Amino acid sequence: MRLAGKIALITGSASGIGKGSALLFAQEGATVIVNDLDMVKGEATVKEITQAGGKAVFIQADVTDPASVQAMVTEIIEQFGQVDVLFNNAGISGVGALHEVEPDVWDRVMNVNIRGVYLPSKYVLPHMMERKSGSIINMSSCVAEIGLAKRASYSATKGAVLALTKSMQVDYAPYHIRVNALLPGTILTPFVENYLNNSYEDPDTAIGSIKKRQLSGELGRPEDVAFAALFLASDESKFMMGSPLYIDGGVVFGKDA
Repeated sequence: MRLAGKIALITGSASGIGKGSALLFAQEGATVIVNDLDMVKGEATVKEITQAGGKAVFIQADVTDPASVQAMVTEIIEQFGQVDVLFNNAGISGVGALHEVEPDVWDRVMNVNIRGVYLPSKYVLPHMMERKSGSIINMSSCVAEIGLAKRASYSATKGAVLALTKSMQVDYAPYHIRVNALLPGTILTPFVENYLNNSYEDPDTAIGSIKKRQLSGELGRPEDVAFAALFLASDESKFMMGSPLYIDGGVVFGKDA
């Protein structure tokens, strides 16, 4: 029960890493606010948590819309009185070299992946500041540290999230709020499976290629990232501030012979 008594808001938690984290956080004693645009999958995640004896509620909100996010945070504070953990997990992929990306697609990736971190943080932070306590986890990616073909928009957003994490930590350290970032490698989620199916004629060959660039020789699983998020959400990571945490199977710092 590493999160006993804590209120945790996880954006984009109807599936994939967000759902895996919601299930794990609830198992570890947190009351989880499952946030997503997909109401059906979001409520299914809550049902799975409650049937296992955990506590969770679903709030549908668009992390790119200020009024929507503010209403969600207000509802959480009215119902639970606090937010101890904010996991800014919501995000979308962006594929293409820079000259191939249309402006509307570029703006969409920027909007979800950066604004979707900014807005939940903006409206949760005053409550954490008042209580002088809190942990914020921002979802970056290992592509913030390496070059990867045809990921211009996605890489730009994840690099921005990592830089934002460090800046936020300086501003909010006096309030005893920790801000850290997760940098996963390729994780086999519905999000990634959909991307592979839509972007490659032979998805199996693509998966084989991805495996080769990871020292682990395997793709990560949602639970791999969820356990890292749990560590950052818990008091066990109280001395981690503004830090990137890599869960990448050895992509960034390893190179096979």
